[in-house]
Amino acid sequence: MTSEILSREQLDQVAAIALQAGEAILRVYGQTEVQVAHKADASPVTAADIASHESIVAALTRQFPQYPVMSEEAADIPWEVRRHWSTYWLIDPLDGTKEFLKRNGEFTVNIALIHQGRAIAGVVYAPVLDKCYLGSLASGAWLVHQGETIRLDGAGKTDAVRPEPIVVGSRSHASSGLAAYLEALGAHSLLSVGSSLKFCLLAEGAADIYPRLGPTSEWDTAAAQAVLEAAGGRVIRYGTDEPLRYNQKAEILNPYFIATAPGWAK
Repeated sequence: MTSEILSREQLDQVAAIALQAGEAILRVYGQTEVQVAHKADASPVTAADIASHESIVAALTRQFPQYPVMSEEAADIPWEVRRHWSTYWLIDPLDGTKEFLKRNGEFTVNIALIHQGRAIAGVVYAPVLDKCYLGSLASGAWLVHQGETIRLDGAGKTDAVRPEPIVVGSRSHASSGLAAYLEALGAHSLLSVGSSLKFCLLAEGAADIYPRLGPTSEWDTAAAQAVLEAAGGRVIRYGTDEPLRYNQKAEILNPYFIATAPGWAK
């Protein structure tokens, strides 16, 4: 049972770890100039990415020593090691580094717990927006904003369907396949949002569909998938009815996928 793996109290502890990492990010965010390096895949990395990574890994290792940790900033763990993991933490210390550098606030701290290939719990924290999303398949989903806790998994929702769905897409990563998908979808409105906040808008009921027909890595999606699915939404591999899964192969790239809000059935 997932409840035996991570209790609601422990999920709150993970949220506290994410908030601490967010504080580390904001200290760098407030600097006049931020130095940027680039990884082998040309993606940017800053001191904020590293500070958040170090804060999260230290805290998870101390509070949950029974589970290994995989981070975007320490992703060189061999497949021969990872393939034997049944339960582990998967983190993106700063999802949306490009948004961080643009200073638009649309970046997040992502911490997910993976069990037997499934994202069973996650925390997504947007420090500039002061929004922390928590989700567990065992206990539900919540948004904590400005001291208020809002339940996301069905509480207060209606069955009303928008006449035209709101589609969320990446602000910094355009996809050539998206145009064809949207044409087939029909009338809709498109909202560009950075980082894993796209999933979170679905969980809130503020948008309906997130089609990702371009590359993502497993740490980009896991925490937010857990939040969305805990709220009653779905994340399935494009062209299938199968959920997006983790640690199933040596490479960490996700297949294309479609995420939908709770109640979306088109």
